[in-house]
Amino acid sequence: MSSAALSKEEIRQRIDALGPWFHNLDLNGVATAPSHFLGDYPMVKWRRFSTVIPENLEGKSVLDIGCNAGFYAMEMKRRGAARVLGLDTDEEYLAQARFAAEVKGLKIEFRKLSAYDVGSLGERFDLVIFMGLLYHLRHPLLALDLIQEHVARDLLLFQSMLRGASRVDVIENNYDFWTAEQFDGPGYPKLHFIEHKYADDPTNWWAPNRACVEAMLRSAGFAILAHPEDEVYLCRKVDRPQADGPVYPSRGPTR
Repeated sequence: MSSAALSKEEIRQRIDALGPWFHNLDLNGVATAPSHFLGDYPMVKWRRFSTVIPENLEGKSVLDIGCNAGFYAMEMKRRGAARVLGLDTDEEYLAQARFAAEVKGLKIEFRKLSAYDVGSLGERFDLVIFMGLLYHLRHPLLALDLIQEHVARDLLLFQSMLRGASRVDVIENNYDFWTAEQFDGPGYPKLHFIEHKYADDPTNWWAPNRACVEAMLRSAGFAILAHPEDEVYLCRKVDRPQADGPVYPSRGPTR
């Protein structure tokens, strides 16, 4: 039987078997994570910035890196995107995403692939979604460089957990070696390293402040177009300001 034809009870049973879920999805009237500690997440967040994404994505291609259970991938497909590809390294999340998309009758491809291996895709996308992943990566700036180098054609939808001051100081292009007081400023770009755990999660490696995230995006070659929500940015791909080849090349197609 197709997942789209399952009864509510059958859907509930599959949800339980595939759980626990981080994305609270409405699968034909059955919620996947109704007791989420963040509320109706990610919908509660999506409502705060959804207007920055075109309502009509007809003919556009979308890459969702770190797609989890596929919430954003499905939202892009509902807006008419011609091709949507979701990537994650967690097989359990991918199984959830495939089931959810099938229940909703949405044609989306999901593939197991790391953010560091996006060059192996061999294609560019009109919109790249990179949300809720930066702080889980050991090498976050490398991931942004690889996205800019290999898969971004135009837009990047970006989100990261932010900690520290929300103010952004004006930073000079250069400082004398003996000038150090800028590093103590609350609005100076700071990327706090988490050695052990944060929120009981050992993959929370970094906690950037707002100034840091914005500086990293610019450094990787993404101009900020909109900042519709505290943690969310819509960016456009531009030339990287320092073309010193910091990214490694594609390692070829993966199977």
